[in-house]
Amino acid sequence: MTERVTADMWFDPLCPWAWITSRWLLEVEQVRDVDIRFHVMSLAVLNEGRDLPEEYQDLMRKGWGPVRVCIAVEQAHGAEALAKLYTAMGTRIHLGKEELGRDMLVGALTDVGLDPALADAAESTQYDDALRASHEAGMRPVGTEVGTPVVHAPGPDGRQVAFFGPVITPAPKGEAAGRLWDGVLLVSATPGFYELKRTRTQGPIFD
Repeated sequence: MTERVTADMWFDPLCPWAWITSRWLLEVEQVRDVDIRFHVMSLAVLNEGRDLPEEYQDLMRKGWGPVRVCIAVEQAHGAEALAKLYTAMGTRIHLGKEELGRDMLVGALTDVGLDPALADAAESTQYDDALRASHEAGMRPVGTEVGTPVVHAPGPDGRQVAFFGPVITPAPKGEAAGRLWDGVLLVSATPGFYELKRTRTQGPIFD
């Protein structure tokens, strides 16, 4: 029997590509000896001080609330609760097309049996230091030229690798998910390997 390992993914609930990657990783968990652990990063933190279009700046302002609530839940209830909340938020944001705001946050918290009052964290700076620390832990090995998703995992030789992506749509299922995992680990563990990319020809598919 192969010993199970843990892979860590950093997400911002706003990102549709991170959502798809997270659903792929949950498929990988079923077909490979790996447990997925979720952590919070913040596109708002990543983009601080950058010259962005006003529409994107508005999205970043709205983006503080969900990640603050995620950190509050992680601190109060642990990693398992955070993973459940991410699923609830992602389902509402990406599948339900709900507006960012208190109603979405209260609904997601209620979906997973958590106190709706935790939504108050969205308007508080109380959790910002912890949010920034979580963000930094995820981004440090990959740099600031990428966003979310970021994954850290043991490579084929057991040494830790970290990478942005993969950016995929839709999320592969079953053994197809496992094969992609095998390939991503193989290339990311290759010394000096930095990038493999092609033009995206379709938007996120949430099947």
